[in-house]
Amino acid sequence: MNKIISFEEAVAKIKDGMTIMIGGFLSVGTANQMVDGIVASNVKNLTIICNDTAFADKGLGKLIANKQVDKVITSYVGANSASIEQMNNGELIVEFSPQGTLAERVRAGGAGLGGVLTPTGLGTMVAEGKDIITVDGKEFILEKPLKADVALIGASVSDTHGNLTYRGTSQNFNPIMATAGDLVIVEPEEIVEAGTFKPEEVKTPSIYVDFIVRAN
Repeated sequence: MNKIISFEEAVAKIKDGMTIMIGGFLSVGTANQMVDGIVASNVKNLTIICNDTAFADKGLGKLIANKQVDKVITSYVGANSASIEQMNNGELIVEFSPQGTLAERVRAGGAGLGGVLTPTGLGTMVAEGKDIITVDGKEFILEKPLKADVALIGASVSDTHGNLTYRGTSQNFNPIMATAGDLVIVEPEEIVEAGTFKPEEVKTPSIYVDFIVRAN
């Protein structure tokens, strides 16, 4: 199966009302060309699962600034003035999840687990409305798993089968999000022939990747 598709074909797979995971940290490691394409497509009513909402004029923050997002599940919005304004005005639902907890919820979704138990957030707004589980006399919040209709992955290099590598910190959230999307689209900086990587260099195996975008 040829997984390589055009930028236009990839963007067309994003529909109104979808839940989308977007990897990266403040747009580093994010599939930024795909994000720009979604902004231009004007799809709406999206739920975004991300580490942070980037900036109003950069990365996935553009989707929020363009008011295409109804809800975001994230650990941080402080760098994006549009996120803050829309949250305060009641235009954007923000579900805060501590960064480590967010990562584990995504990991649980990808692994098919029923959730994770964590003490992080006990006694704070993070725990509101959630089940509290007692284990050996200690209380934990039950944090439910996260999955998405689509995961957009930014990779440094992909081979033609979809095996991925990441340079430096660009792998932020990308490897775990690649396991938790029903449809996984990767935007690599470079595409190489299958067999180029040594097995130990592969950070995301090709079995998780549905499509590879040949970026413009």
